[in-house]
Amino acid sequence: MLDVRGLHKVYEGQGRRVEAVRDLTFTLAPGELACLVGPSGCGKTTLLKCVGGLLAPTSGEIRLNGERVTGPPPGMAVVFQEYGRSLFPWMRVRDNVGLPLRQKRSLDRARRHELVERSLAAVGLADAGGAYPWQLSGGMQQRVAIARAIAYEPEVLLMDEPFAAVDAQTRADLEDLVRGLWQELGVTILFVTHDIDEAVYLGQRVLVLSGAPTVVREQVKIDLPDGRDQLTTRVLPRFAELRTHVYEQIQAAKRGEETT
Repeated sequence: MLDVRGLHKVYEGQGRRVEAVRDLTFTLAPGELACLVGPSGCGKTTLLKCVGGLLAPTSGEIRLNGERVTGPPPGMAVVFQEYGRSLFPWMRVRDNVGLPLRQKRSLDRARRHELVERSLAAVGLADAGGAYPWQLSGGMQQRVAIARAIAYEPEVLLMDEPFAAVDAQTRADLEDLVRGLWQELGVTILFVTHDIDEAVYLGQRVLVLSGAPTVVREQVKIDLPDGRDQLTTRVLPRFAELRTHVYEQIQAAKRGEETT
């Protein structure tokens, strides 16, 4: 579904040259949920912008369904960390969710309305369509952003630390929401997070990045049960083992140790 090959990104300007990503390669299978973690400042967001066609790589390539990504592809949607800046405060929730659908000329008004209402119901906001974003809590605003992404019916969903700005209880609820939507819709998800526990809880696989310039340090298979919940999954001995292993890899990346 998603193929990243030899991705390399260098920022240059005003006499400075910063190599953010170096020779980064990985693939995602159709319907996979993979999480991406790494040391702070290692280039996670740069990688996601390149994958989403929002930033041109210096070299290497990204392919979606075999087609090279040279700009935002029609089969991909992004949920950003700063939900307050990604929603238009003067537009009602329903209009925010439906905005990207205007680009799909093949959809008539009835179909757009159906997708919007279905997506709002899927994230637990069936009655919030007439509200403005500023009338909702932070967690509800992020649900609106997720609803907007899934209404677009993407093949691949990119999520850039989407729960970093919400409280712990809301974060847990949103984690379960994402897993539920992923299982229901069968969409491929690449989820960037700085939270190791979140990565292990959500993903089928965790991609651990090195320090900048970034490469994939290790790909950790998460062999936890498919049916997960906050109370029982996080106390499993295997959860603790996986969390510890990922944490050790990130600490080693911070020290600049080579992979083994």
